[in-house]
Amino acid sequence: MTLLFLDFDGILHPEFCHASRHFECEPSLAFAISALDVEIVVTSTWRHNLELKEIMGRLSDPVSSKIVGMTPRYSQLADVPHKLALYEREAECSAWLSANRPAYTRWVAVDDRPWLFRPFCPNLFLVDGKRGLDEQSSQSLRARLNELSR
Repeated sequence: MTLLFLDFDGILHPEFCHASRHFECEPSLAFAISALDVEIVVTSTWRHNLELKEIMGRLSDPVSSKIVGMTPRYSQLADVPHKLALYEREAECSAWLSANRPAYTRWVAVDDRPWLFRPFCPNLFLVDGKRGLDEQSSQSLRARLNELSR
């Protein structure tokens, strides 16, 4: 099993797009995770204003059925490791992992903001936020998930 930490803005749709375009890249994510043993944890700031059930209701079944939770907010973390103090999203992922999965869990964070992770973070799959998860990046993500599944 591989854990996928998922941002929305810049991934499931281009960042700063009109609401009518929200989730237009979701089929690309569905392709990337299809037939793979993947669980999804929401890291998007959408979790600040919506409950998990509401978020899941906005997504199609191939994606929503794999969601197992949401990361805590950085401001609510009690014990941030010193090495992650400047990297909010990675700290949130680390906190969720520590509370919910064994230390050896394989994971990838799909995000468009590299500054939220340590430089050269091996778990970051970076997407161009202006385009979102397009066909090419979807194929690359699928290849990355296949590697992690071995």
